[in-house]
Amino acid sequence: MTATSENPTPLRSERKPLYVQVVTQPALHGCWAVNISDTGIGLIATPKGPKEGPREGEELEMAFTLPDSRARIRGRGVVRWRHDPLERDESAVTALGISFQSFEGSDGVTLKRYLLDHQLYVAVVFAEEAELRGLRDALEGHVRLRFAGSPEDVDLLLGRGDISALMVCGRDEARAVALVERLASRRSEADPTGAGPASDLSPRVLYCAPAVPTRLVELFNQGKIFRALTPPLEPLALRQAVLQASRELGMRTEQRRAALELERNLLRERAREAPRLSPQADVAEEPGFRSPAMREVVEMVRLAAPHRVAVLLQGETGTGKEVLARVIHRLSGRSDLPLVVQDCGALTETLLESELFGHAKGSFTGAVADHPGLFVLADGGTIFLDEIENTTPNLQSKLLRVLESGDVRPVGGTQVRRVDVRIIAASNRDLSEEVRAGRFRSDLFYRLNSFTIDLPPLRERPEDILDLAHYFMAHFNRTLRRTASGLSPEAEQILMAAKWPGNVRELRNCMERAVLLSTGAECVTRRHLPPSLVSGAQSASRQQVRASGSGSLKERLEQMEKEIIREALERHGGVVRRAAAALEMDPVTLGRRVRRHGLISKDS
Repeated sequence: MTATSENPTPLRSERKPLYVQVVTQPALHGCWAVNISDTGIGLIATPKGPKEGPREGEELEMAFTLPDSRARIRGRGVVRWRHDPLERDESAVTALGISFQSFEGSDGVTLKRYLLDHQLYVAVVFAEEAELRGLRDALEGHVRLRFAGSPEDVDLLLGRGDISALMVCGRDEARAVALVERLASRRSEADPTGAGPASDLSPRVLYCAPAVPTRLVELFNQGKIFRALTPPLEPLALRQAVLQASRELGMRTEQRRAALELERNLLRERAREAPRLSPQADVAEEPGFRSPAMREVVEMVRLAAPHRVAVLLQGETGTGKEVLARVIHRLSGRSDLPLVVQDCGALTETLLESELFGHAKGSFTGAVADHPGLFVLADGGTIFLDEIENTTPNLQSKLLRVLESGDVRPVGGTQVRRVDVRIIAASNRDLSEEVRAGRFRSDLFYRLNSFTIDLPPLRERPEDILDLAHYFMAHFNRTLRRTASGLSPEAEQILMAAKWPGNVRELRNCMERAVLLSTGAECVTRRHLPPSLVSGAQSASRQQVRASGSGSLKERLEQMEKEIIREALERHGGVVRRAAAALEMDPVTLGRRVRRHGLISKDS
């Protein structure tokens, strides 16, 4: 072996289309190239299992044959990225990006020469003598022409691996249309490699034979031809059409490669950001699940999780519906497959439909490539639809179809995909009330309502408040690199007295602020908590003192004194001397009472 590069991840150079079979070690079943450059090669494969073949960062040996010269190229490379599909069907492919490291003998030079001399190859079928002269005059110097006289010859040409466009010529309309239909039929099954969608790998078809206009429109709308050129062929229009078709194939393949890499990165990022519960721990012992109310919820979850039944989670915003959805997925038999999350209130109806069900290329402005949709990405796993009450009746009918049949049809597409997805929906409103108000479809509600779990608000499970507060403090100590040492008794009282309209989410944000404001190993006190939370707790405490008719006069006076001293300390920044002057008290006496009431404060 001779080294060709010292950099394992060289800068990306211009890619050339190349569709040839590749033999690899470790072996990859059904492995074909889709593009190549002097620094790397793009591969697709149909491995027999997710563990077959090299992983990211691993090396592999490969061998493939260049078209025309039939030169055999042998080399080594490293897997820069690998994308294994979530789909479990025959058309699913694994895609890999390989960076070259070294070649055997002079194979690296042979490859460079091939790339430098490379031109676009165009196949021509059924062309008559007069047409051949016109084609050569119009395209010479721009593309290399290869000719075929029969469908069998076309198969041989397409098997070369570097044909980017196919021109169907001649005067026999029936023969030309039959060939187009034959090629389309083969593409609808699987491409000749057996490794991927033919729409990405097949040459673009230019129809240059006679045909009835309505038939041409039908062929074009069905995606069976790229463009139709009416004989006699005008040289400039012909050249532009051929070059556009050839280059579109390369661009389409690159878009697919980029989409696969982005999709892989997105799923990896989502998995990294998702909060994870300890796989060994009992759910009921996790923070936030230890109160009697949440233990009842956990029992409901344990009952529903192993079954495919749709689950509807209802509760106020911030009560932890997404966390509970992840628990259900973790306890189900689908835990090793994806959990896909979508907030139905974050997108418009059109965008949400495209995100959920996918879209076909060209179905709307900006749809430059096919998108599989979240239901397809979640096939075999679970999809969590948050704020489902924000969906429109039209989208609700499509969700109902997926629930009942498992059939998904992308926006602008004609092919229906069958998926096996468990649906968990969530709403912060009572969906039965939404149905009565006519804002939610009753048939979808009754389909989702087969197993409903109501999450109690945080104010109804006070046993979880301090437990969650300490959990969030430890979490933010790690992420913010702080060392807050705990909660003061007064801070705990304020947290317990708060109403928490934002529930667990509000508590989480409150503790993030407190940890961020802390310095050193400082204990979190009232001054670290949001002012609105402190004032709300004080107001509730005063109302409780005034409303309470129990307790001795001394006890009630003690409580009132504590509130008066607290207010004075807050007005004067916690400085006892200033608070004592405002209350016309001796600072030493006030200091003793501050300590007696547990009002820890800094003196100056």
